[in-house]
Amino acid sequence: MRSGIIVLPSMITAVNMALGFYGITASIDGNWSAAAWCTIASVFVDIFDGRVARWTNTTSKFGVEFDSLADWISFGIAPAFMVYLLLLRDYGRLGLAISFLYVLCAAIRLAKFNIKSFKEEEPTPYFVGLPSPAAGGILASFVILYDIWAEDRRARTIRILMKQVPVFFHVLPGIVFILALLMVSGLRYSSLKKMSLLKPRSARAFLIMIMACLMVYVYPQNTIFILFAGYILSGFLEYVVRLYRIKHPIKEFEIKTPEGSSYEVKRKEGLG
Repeated sequence: MRSGIIVLPSMITAVNMALGFYGITASIDGNWSAAAWCTIASVFVDIFDGRVARWTNTTSKFGVEFDSLADWISFGIAPAFMVYLLLLRDYGRLGLAISFLYVLCAAIRLAKFNIKSFKEEEPTPYFVGLPSPAAGGILASFVILYDIWAEDRRARTIRILMKQVPVFFHVLPGIVFILALLMVSGLRYSSLKKMSLLKPRSARAFLIMIMACLMVYVYPQNTIFILFAGYILSGFLEYVVRLYRIKHPIKEFEIKTPEGSSYEVKRKEGLG
């Protein structure tokens, strides 16, 4: 891994940081929609700068550190500041403590990621702990829905989901608290780098992408929220599946053939 400054990926990371900073100023002005969309835009910029660094083979230690600082602003400080001014400050010291806990856990999550990157270990197809862009993204997508609901803005929405916005608003302190813990948890979340669904030759991937694009086109705000929520829930689903496999491991046994040769057969424990 290089130690110098690589201009192109760093410039993209600077855009990510600028969006986070502008999101904070928008929150101060009470422009919740602009603040939330800045966080959503930062998610895509963050994905893009990583891809550029890998495509151009220009990853560097500076880039890892710089990217984490930008992520801390865009997905740690900015979303926490946004939801604090929107709601959590009404809870007094408790709201302030929850907001700070979110910022703290985001910093710890990014620091742990940096340590793993510097060890130059073989990359895994999953992240340990909820990635900070997903945590910031779900908060931003909720604020976008809340802004539509509270201001009665005209938008194409899924009614059954919009009816739940007041419920989400009242439990938002608990949601922020849970997101903070998920970032430093041991749950595994797919990095989306080695998923077979994303292979160009996969017809299933093509259909899923078409469906997702259509949903974004018809119900953009709702679909973004659903995608982030689904990704967060996937960590719990992966844990349940992994726990089941540990308790019901696949065993191997040998079968003798009439010719005297043998081969191994795998079966699940408990099955015939």
